[in-house]
Amino acid sequence: MTKVFDQPDEFATTALAGFCAANANRVAAVPHGAVRAAPGAQGKVALLVGGGSGHYPAFLGYVGAGLADAAVAGDVFASPSTAWIHGVARAANRGGGVIMGFGNYAGDVLNFGAAAERLRSEGIDARILAVTDDVASAGRDEVSKRRGVAGDLLVFKVAGAAAEAGLDIDAVMEVAERANLASVSFGMAFDGCTLPGKTAPLFTVEDDHVALGLGIHGEPGIRTERLVPARDLAGMLLAPLLAERPEGHEGRVAVVLNGLGRTKYEELFVLWHHLTGMLAKAGLTAVDPEVGEFVTSLDMEGCSLSLMWLDDQLEEYWRAPADAPAFRKGTVAKAAGGSEAAPTVTEAVAEVLPGSAESQEVGACISAIMDKLAAVLSEAEEELGLIDAQAGDGDHGQGMARGSAAAAAAGRDAVKAGAGAATVLCLAGDAWADRAGGTSGALWGVLLRAWGQVLGDQERPSPQIVAAGAQAALDAVVRLGGAKLGDKTLVDALVPFVQTLTAETAAGTSLPEAWSKAAAAATAAAEATAQMTPRLGRARPLAERSLGHCDAGAVSMALSARSVADELKTKA
Repeated sequence: MTKVFDQPDEFATTALAGFCAANANRVAAVPHGAVRAAPGAQGKVALLVGGGSGHYPAFLGYVGAGLADAAVAGDVFASPSTAWIHGVARAANRGGGVIMGFGNYAGDVLNFGAAAERLRSEGIDARILAVTDDVASAGRDEVSKRRGVAGDLLVFKVAGAAAEAGLDIDAVMEVAERANLASVSFGMAFDGCTLPGKTAPLFTVEDDHVALGLGIHGEPGIRTERLVPARDLAGMLLAPLLAERPEGHEGRVAVVLNGLGRTKYEELFVLWHHLTGMLAKAGLTAVDPEVGEFVTSLDMEGCSLSLMWLDDQLEEYWRAPADAPAFRKGTVAKAAGGSEAAPTVTEAVAEVLPGSAESQEVGACISAIMDKLAAVLSEAEEELGLIDAQAGDGDHGQGMARGSAAAAAAGRDAVKAGAGAATVLCLAGDAWADRAGGTSGALWGVLLRAWGQVLGDQERPSPQIVAAGAQAALDAVVRLGGAKLGDKTLVDALVPFVQTLTAETAAGTSLPEAWSKAAAAATAAAEATAQMTPRLGRARPLAERSLGHCDAGAVSMALSARSVADELKTKA
């Protein structure tokens, strides 16, 4: 278990500070991440990588010449917020645009996607690169739904080398996407990992057994088998990857045998001894193989195997020099502009412009609603966590409680500064996303900000405008998160809520009554998710465990809607 920490909530922040201090000759600290101490050439495409903490050397250890220009670090196993990603990306930008690479998890997809939209609105060409290498998480017909695991290193290395070579952003993206499609991984675990401050692991593996097809955020494997000798374990790792070999491929592959945090290097070498013969027997030639820890999961005991099916260009970039704290290959020539100091970046502080008197009054009402919502979600924290634990990692209640509390505090501060309705709701959304982390934090941050932007800071919004804000919120969640009705997510409760609110307000129903009816529709829909199986997110590979249990995100959405309905009735 994780034993070295102060306050569990500060683990990721303290680890980031320690990493930057230990590597001060290579990286410079920026809020929530790190950039190269010697930036790349002006005009270069910047590669930003990131995700939750707990995976070192991913992602901070990849910052360096020939690899990433910057990394952003979220809380343990939680996506960094949109604001954090946006800030680090701006610090990394050298004028050639920014490519943002991350593992394909719902929270990361939402937050990196929202950050890319913000950057583009500021005139910075921003692209997203979601790595999808985990063959255990989806079939070949659903590659876009696969998780990103240790294939992150393969894809980021190729993308970083292409950017270092001076390619423009379109060309780097083409190479990076080709590397992603050519990369496959499969993992196994002998024991689970334990979060800082927790006394029990996120999952356990029965003695003398091995869990196959695990994720790197504490998700258990898709099946468990008896522990067998190393030769057979090596075969278990390789077989699912050989099944993915492209037709007609000549057999040259980049290979990464990755330890997940608690498996000794000597054990990995034993596996590699067997894998060398198996690769050769399969007609594969390992090009510059890497054996060690590259994408870990805190103290998880286990390993993964990754292959990238090479063509000439992918091989060139895989073998190109790189010099980062945790990954070095060849000798990196000093780049033009390399003597330039890294930028000094401070935390951005949102400017609050006073709203009209009418809008300030609505903003104060929204702040009071956020206070009520925070109290309700704090009380429901344990219950929501238990629902989430049926097929997830059980942190949904904690995220909702933390996020809503931060949103309520931000709302109160905005009201004191004279903010109108839009600003109060937008700042509350940003605070929710920053504090909650993960998918739920990202969803609520996107939802509240999109809703707030419709309300404005000058006029008192009519019930129809409030409903239009709800529709904008739904549109943003669907656009950035990709979920739709029937996927067993928050969207299953949000869609009927928005539809009912829109129909009722259009018919002239008062806002409190319309909201109450919409909350009832959301509640019924959330209860109906018990009969669904998940088609997105971490729970999808464990769909059978979810059947018969409501989706935690849909339940918390309905609960939130009901608590707001109660508050609106008191103010009617």
